[in-house]
Amino acid sequence: MSYRINEIFYSLQGEGYFTGTPAVFLRFSGCNLKCGFCDTRHEEFTLMSPADIVEKVKSYPSRHIVITGGEPSLQLDTMLIDMLHDEGFFIQIETNGTRRLPEGIDWVTCSPKGNAIGECEVKLRTIDELKVVYEGQDVEALANALPAMHYFLQPCSSPRYEGGSNTADTVAYILAHPHWRLSLQTHKLIDIQ
Repeated sequence: MSYRINEIFYSLQGEGYFTGTPAVFLRFSGCNLKCGFCDTRHEEFTLMSPADIVEKVKSYPSRHIVITGGEPSLQLDTMLIDMLHDEGFFIQIETNGTRRLPEGIDWVTCSPKGNAIGECEVKLRTIDELKVVYEGQDVEALANALPAMHYFLQPCSSPRYEGGSNTADTVAYILAHPHWRLSLQTHKLIDIQ
Protein backbone atom coordinates (compact mmCIF):
# COMPACT_ATOMS: atom_id res chain seq x y z
CA MET A 1 0.00 0.00 0.00
CA SER A 2 1.42 3.37 -0.97
CA TYR A 3 0.23 6.91 -1.60
CA ARG A 4 1.37 9.51 -4.13
CA ILE A 5 2.68 12.33 -1.94
CA ASN A 6 3.56 15.67 -3.47
CA GLU A 7 5.17 17.03 -0.29
CA ILE A 8 5.17 17.01 3.50
CA PHE A 9 6.23 20.16 5.31
CA TYR A 10 5.78 22.09 8.55
CA SER A 11 4.56 25.67 8.56
CA LEU A 12 1.72 27.94 9.69
CA GLN A 13 -1.74 27.49 8.24
CA GLY A 14 -1.97 30.47 5.94
CA GLU A 15 -5.69 30.75 5.25
CA GLY A 16 -9.17 30.18 6.64
CA TYR A 17 -10.31 29.49 10.19
CA PHE A 18 -6.98 28.15 11.47
CA THR A 19 -4.81 30.96 10.03
CA GLY A 20 -1.61 31.21 12.06
CA THR A 21 -1.85 27.70 13.53
CA PRO A 22 1.34 25.61 13.36
CA ALA A 23 0.52 22.60 11.22
CA VAL A 24 2.03 19.70 9.33
CA PHE A 25 0.96 19.78 5.69
CA LEU A 26 0.46 16.48 3.89
CA ARG A 27 -0.08 17.30 0.22
CA PHE A 28 -1.32 14.46 -1.96
CA SER A 29 -0.53 14.48 -5.66
CA GLY A 30 -3.28 14.47 -8.27
CA CYS A 31 -6.56 16.27 -8.73
CA ASN A 32 -9.81 15.67 -10.56
CA LEU A 33 -10.11 19.38 -11.47
CA LYS A 34 -7.87 21.75 -13.41
CA CYS A 35 -8.22 25.24 -11.92
CA GLY A 36 -6.35 28.01 -13.70
CA PHE A 37 -5.27 29.68 -10.45
CA CYS A 38 -3.96 26.51 -8.77
CA ASP A 39 -0.41 26.77 -7.43
CA THR A 40 0.28 23.03 -6.99
CA ARG A 41 2.21 20.91 -9.47
CA HIS A 42 0.10 17.72 -9.40
CA GLU A 43 2.29 15.56 -11.57
CA GLU A 44 5.14 15.44 -9.04
CA PHE A 45 5.05 12.81 -6.30
CA THR A 46 6.95 10.33 -4.17
CA LEU A 47 5.38 6.97 -3.32
CA MET A 48 5.15 6.59 0.45
CA SER A 49 3.75 3.86 2.68
CA PRO A 50 1.33 4.76 5.48
CA ALA A 51 4.04 4.00 8.07
CA ASP A 52 6.54 6.26 6.26
CA ILE A 53 3.99 9.09 6.18
CA VAL A 54 3.22 8.76 9.89
CA GLU A 55 6.93 8.65 10.77
CA LYS A 56 7.58 11.80 8.79
CA VAL A 57 4.62 13.84 10.06
CA LYS A 58 5.16 12.93 13.71
CA SER A 59 8.75 14.24 13.51
CA TYR A 60 7.26 17.76 13.72
CA PRO A 61 6.07 19.23 17.05
CA SER A 62 2.47 20.14 16.02
CA ARG A 63 -0.31 17.58 16.12
CA HIS A 64 -2.50 19.57 13.73
CA ILE A 65 -2.28 18.10 10.24
CA VAL A 66 -3.70 19.67 7.09
CA ILE A 67 -4.34 17.06 4.42
CA THR A 68 -4.52 18.78 1.08
CA GLY A 69 -3.60 18.37 -2.56
CA GLY A 70 -4.50 18.35 -5.37
CA GLU A 71 -7.60 16.59 -4.21
CA PRO A 72 -6.77 14.44 -1.16
CA SER A 73 -10.00 12.43 -1.28
CA LEU A 74 -8.65 10.63 -4.35
CA GLN A 75 -6.27 8.71 -2.04
CA LEU A 76 -7.01 9.35 1.66
CA ASP A 77 -8.55 6.39 3.47
CA THR A 78 -9.65 5.40 6.98
CA MET A 79 -6.48 3.38 7.57
CA LEU A 80 -4.25 6.45 7.30
CA ILE A 81 -6.77 8.55 9.27
CA ASP A 82 -6.76 5.96 12.09
CA MET A 83 -2.96 5.83 12.12
CA LEU A 84 -2.76 9.62 12.39
CA HIS A 85 -5.35 9.69 15.19
CA ASP A 86 -3.32 7.02 17.02
CA GLU A 87 -0.42 9.51 17.03
CA GLY A 88 -2.66 12.26 18.45
CA PHE A 89 -3.25 14.27 15.28
CA PHE A 90 -6.20 16.63 14.75
CA ILE A 91 -7.01 16.03 11.07
CA GLN A 92 -8.11 18.90 8.83
CA ILE A 93 -8.79 18.23 5.17
CA GLU A 94 -8.95 20.78 2.37
CA THR A 95 -11.15 19.35 -0.38
CA ASN A 96 -12.90 20.61 -3.50
CA GLY A 97 -15.93 18.65 -2.29
CA THR A 98 -16.55 16.60 -5.41
CA ARG A 99 -15.92 13.23 -3.74
CA ARG A 100 -17.10 11.53 -0.57
CA LEU A 101 -14.70 11.68 2.34
CA PRO A 102 -13.68 8.78 4.55
CA GLU A 103 -14.94 8.74 8.14
CA GLY A 104 -12.94 10.19 11.02
CA ILE A 105 -11.82 13.58 9.69
CA ASP A 106 -11.96 16.21 12.45
CA TRP A 107 -12.40 19.38 10.32
CA VAL A 108 -13.61 19.68 6.74
CA THR A 109 -12.63 22.74 4.73
CA CYS A 110 -14.53 22.70 1.46
CA SER A 111 -13.21 24.93 -1.30
CA PRO A 112 -15.52 24.30 -4.29
CA LYS A 113 -14.20 25.17 -7.72
CA GLY A 114 -15.75 26.20 -11.03
CA ASN A 115 -18.31 23.97 -12.68
CA ALA A 116 -17.84 21.18 -10.14
CA ILE A 117 -19.76 23.11 -7.48
CA GLY A 118 -23.04 21.23 -8.01
CA GLU A 119 -21.32 17.93 -7.22
CA CYS A 120 -20.49 19.11 -3.70
CA GLU A 121 -24.10 19.15 -2.52
CA VAL A 122 -24.40 15.37 -2.45
CA LYS A 123 -20.82 14.39 -1.61
CA LEU A 124 -20.16 16.08 1.74
CA ARG A 125 -22.21 15.41 4.86
CA THR A 126 -20.52 17.96 7.09
CA ILE A 127 -18.64 21.14 6.21
CA ASP A 128 -16.96 23.02 9.02
CA GLU A 129 -15.57 25.75 6.81
CA LEU A 130 -16.60 26.88 3.33
CA LYS A 131 -13.67 28.71 1.71
CA VAL A 132 -14.40 30.14 -1.72
CA VAL A 133 -11.88 31.70 -4.09
CA TYR A 134 -13.95 34.70 -5.15
CA GLU A 135 -14.21 35.37 -8.87
CA GLY A 136 -17.53 37.24 -8.87
CA GLN A 137 -19.64 34.08 -8.78
CA ASP A 138 -22.91 33.68 -6.86
CA VAL A 139 -21.45 32.79 -3.48
CA GLU A 140 -24.83 33.09 -1.76
CA ALA A 141 -26.07 30.13 -3.81
CA LEU A 142 -22.98 28.27 -2.64
CA ALA A 143 -23.61 29.14 0.99
CA ASN A 144 -27.22 27.97 0.69
CA ALA A 145 -26.24 24.74 -1.06
CA LEU A 146 -23.28 23.99 1.21
CA PRO A 147 -24.19 24.96 4.78
CA ALA A 148 -21.14 25.33 6.99
CA MET A 149 -20.22 26.67 10.40
CA HIS A 150 -17.83 29.29 8.96
CA TYR A 151 -17.79 31.14 5.61
CA PHE A 152 -14.64 32.62 4.04
CA LEU A 153 -14.02 34.45 0.77
CA GLN A 154 -10.51 34.53 -0.60
CA PRO A 155 -9.34 36.91 -3.32
CA CYS A 156 -8.32 35.22 -6.56
CA SER A 157 -4.68 35.67 -7.49
CA SER A 158 -4.50 35.96 -11.25
CA PRO A 159 -2.72 38.15 -13.80
CA ARG A 160 -6.13 38.92 -15.31
CA TYR A 161 -6.82 41.26 -12.37
CA GLU A 162 -5.20 44.67 -12.09
CA GLY A 163 -2.62 44.40 -9.33
CA GLY A 164 -2.62 40.59 -9.55
CA SER A 165 -5.76 39.89 -7.50
CA ASN A 166 -9.35 40.98 -6.96
CA THR A 167 -8.89 41.86 -3.30
CA ALA A 168 -10.88 45.13 -3.48
CA ASP A 169 -13.87 43.37 -5.05
CA THR A 170 -13.69 40.61 -2.44
CA VAL A 171 -13.57 43.09 0.44
CA ALA A 172 -16.49 45.07 -1.05
CA TYR A 173 -18.55 41.89 -1.31
CA ILE A 174 -17.85 40.92 2.29
CA LEU A 175 -18.75 44.40 3.55
CA ALA A 176 -22.11 44.08 1.79
CA HIS A 177 -22.59 40.47 2.99
CA PRO A 178 -21.18 40.36 6.55
CA HIS A 179 -21.80 36.65 7.14
CA TRP A 180 -18.63 36.09 5.04
CA ARG A 181 -15.11 36.60 6.44
CA LEU A 182 -11.96 37.49 4.54
CA SER A 183 -9.32 34.80 4.08
CA LEU A 184 -5.97 35.94 2.76
CA GLN A 185 -3.17 33.62 1.77
CA THR A 186 -0.98 34.95 4.57
CA HIS A 187 1.72 32.37 3.86
CA LYS A 188 2.27 34.13 0.52
CA LEU A 189 2.13 37.58 2.10
CA ILE A 190 4.84 36.76 4.64
CA ASP A 191 6.78 34.54 2.23
CA ILE A 192 6.64 31.16 3.98
CA GLN A 193 5.70 27.79 2.55
